[in-house]
Amino acid sequence: MGQDALVAATAIEVNRGSRRVLQGASMELGEGEVVAVLGENGSGKTTLIEACAGILPLRSGRVTWRTESGAERVVRDSDGRRTPPPSMGLTLQKDGMCGEETVKERLATALSVAGRDPCGGDISSLLDAWGLEHRSDDRVSQLSGGLRRRLSLLCGLAPAALSVDSRAVLLDEPSEGLDDGAKALLRGWLRGLASNGHGVLVATHDKDVIACADRLISIRGGVLDETTGESTGEPVVLPNACPPVEPSQIGSLIRWAFRMEMRNPIDTVGRATPAVVAMLLAYALIGNLDMGLHGSGLLAALVLAPAFITAVTSPALVRRLAEADCGRWWNAVVGPMARPANSIAAASLVLPIPLTYLSWFVLAGSFDSDASSEVLRWLWLPALSMLDLAVAAAALHLLVADLRRASAATASLLLVALVWPFLELTDALATIMNEGMTFGLGMGDPITTCLIASITSALIWLVAIFIPDA
Repeated sequence: MGQDALVAATAIEVNRGSRRVLQGASMELGEGEVVAVLGENGSGKTTLIEACAGILPLRSGRVTWRTESGAERVVRDSDGRRTPPPSMGLTLQKDGMCGEETVKERLATALSVAGRDPCGGDISSLLDAWGLEHRSDDRVSQLSGGLRRRLSLLCGLAPAALSVDSRAVLLDEPSEGLDDGAKALLRGWLRGLASNGHGVLVATHDKDVIACADRLISIRGGVLDETTGESTGEPVVLPNACPPVEPSQIGSLIRWAFRMEMRNPIDTVGRATPAVVAMLLAYALIGNLDMGLHGSGLLAALVLAPAFITAVTSPALVRRLAEADCGRWWNAVVGPMARPANSIAAASLVLPIPLTYLSWFVLAGSFDSDASSEVLRWLWLPALSMLDLAVAAAALHLLVADLRRASAATASLLLVALVWPFLELTDALATIMNEGMTFGLGMGDPITTCLIASITSALIWLVAIFIPDA
């Protein structure tokens, strides 16, 4: 990796399915230059951009970035190592934005992830420069295709434009969908970033963007061929740099997921509705069931069933991340901790405990009153362990969503593994109902049974989170 290099790909080999797209590809992106990646459709331009961002696994070679301190960091290699890249700008081919975000929220999120802390006036001036200030409070889904692309580009360019230190910017087909005015603005910003010491790697077919480049990298048959560019175009004066702050990738991701759900609570409603229906059906049927010798176990299962349903229901976050490659953008800027953070943000952590208590009040009306008081004191224990199960279920849904043909796979086959911890929690609740709460740690004691359920859920979570990214 050269002294001035911000990003370096060394002898990387990348496959898309069974097809080898890049073979032994090496390149560097240095300070103060614009590098254009050229090639026919399907030649590997997007693959090179996403490999440099750390999104794609490598069959061989490695991708290295220069950190803020000047050290080299292996972002991804063929041995399975992966670390988050330093603060960067990134615009994917499909924008990488969720339609429920507002325009100014999206820009603020992109800057927060990159460790920039602009004031409200800076956000407004940036949006105004790209003709978006009048739409700042609108949702991304309400923008036209051209305005949406402008916002996506601004979110990729601004983290470097507002930084004093040299930053890398990765852009995939940035001029697609832009009008002539926006294309001219893009070219001015590209040269402005280069003149300020930043490096830009841009995959493009646009001749005017190509003319801005200092170097050209052509991809033919998976092999890179480098030539000198024209480096034409006048740089524009970029906004003043804003104070740096500690990047908050994981925190930004969790706050973003929470904000999207608060704005449109389809996840909460989607989980609660089938749970309440199941509770009402159980109430209608429970009077006709034989509650004899094994009645407490059956009642315990019915009480916990609504919480279990909310835990294993597919989260809305999966669909939000799938929209316009939103999940791939977060995967790039957060790095290997994106899926663990998503599994926590997507899990049903609010509903299981109140639903369990509500289910007990609805279904256990005929249960012995003295024993019922004891159960109410300790009903939180299996309900709390249900949260571990919910996080594991969210991880399994995210695992399926990351598959190349996610719609052809069914998460329900994997969710069967969570039946065991559910049965353990049912057994714990039945023991409390029959014998009261005991504080021993022997097999069959409620605390031990709940611990087994939580440990089992944790192991399923670990498998779903870490093995696929190895």
